[in-house]
Amino acid sequence: MKEIKDIVAKNLAELRTKHGYTQGELAEMVNYTDKSVSKWEHGEAMPPIDVLKNLADIYKVTLDYLVTDAPDEIYGKLYNDKQNTPNKIIITLLAVSVVWIVATILFFNGLLLTQQSFWQLFIYAVPLSIIILIIFNGIWGRRIYTFILISVGLWATLLSLYISFIEYNIWTVFLIGVPFQIATILWSQLRKTKK
Repeated sequence: MKEIKDIVAKNLAELRTKHGYTQGELAEMVNYTDKSVSKWEHGEAMPPIDVLKNLADIYKVTLDYLVTDAPDEIYGKLYNDKQNTPNKIIITLLAVSVVWIVATILFFNGLLLTQQSFWQLFIYAVPLSIIILIIFNGIWGRRIYTFILISVGLWATLLSLYISFIEYNIWTVFLIGVPFQIATILWSQLRKTKK
């Protein structure tokens, strides 16, 4: 009979590979080093129980699966995240499309009722769309994408302000983004401390 360390090592390595994570990405998710992940996957060490629970949640499997020499058929029943990925993308895009639908409705209402073009609505729809992407990425996505979206959202918001008030030539508005961008980069480098 295999030792529990070997079973856990085999299951962790297979799950990480099937999910397409690198050891470094997984280490970031559980707030450990990639060397620790490597030791777990080679059976040189066992992750603490709270980390095992965290890994089970990440992989959408049970703790029982992680410690059992389970055949691939069981894996297929336990893991259905890849099947849900297209749904998550569609739901996210539907939420973003609501922003553009509302902007379009307001634009045409402005044209019909006041005979004025409120084209700025489409400019402000970009940062709003990015905010929605940040929210959904926070729920379903990877941490690094959140910081990328925050950076894009920051500069899109500043560009929207600049375009809206272009006749005043307020190019200095972009200087506001510099400290915020630095803060975002520093924030992305924060790691939780191990207990």
